Amino acid sequence: MTPEDNAAKLREVVVASDPNKHGALVGHVGASEFPIGGPDAVGQVSPGPNPYDLLSASLAACTAMTVRFQAKRQKLPLERVEVGVSFHHGAEGQRDSFERTLVLEGELDAQQRAFLLEAANLCPVGSILGISADIHTLSDLTLSSQTAGAQASYEDDLAELPIPYIDAD
Repeated sequence: MTPEDNAAKLREVVVASDPNKHGALVGHVGASEFPIGGPDAVGQVSPGPNPYDLLSASLAACTAMTVRFQAKRQKLPLERVEVGVSFHHGAEGQRDSFERTLVLEGELDAQQRAFLLEAANLCPVGSILGISADIHTLSDLTLSSQTAGAQASYEDDLAELPIPYIDAD
């Protein structure tokens, strides 16, 4: 593969403040544009997914794609996959975690379902995130009674950063 081929495949994500929207952040990927939620330049909270939501969405999307790919490769009767992901802070001294729930629809037997649940763990984004956070995968048949910590709040985490307030005058 030539460097030109690599450059053609590279999709840079750009996030920039929008002066027409009080400094709210907007994400750009190729021709796609989407709002980034969180504090804006005037002390309000802009609508849209915050960075933790985007991390969770990346894990959910990659997991769904990986499961569909493996189902197609193995010619399994998967009709629909749904992946829900939530991010949680670990208790004092514990690692943060993602809780991922898979809903697999189709005429799948128990062995095929187990295979697809295991395939979810092959997701490349999950491999990257798993370096610094735990990822717990539950099937749609599993009730979640354990949560590794309180669901993370991006705004609360921003407020706790040890960054001094600097007046821009």
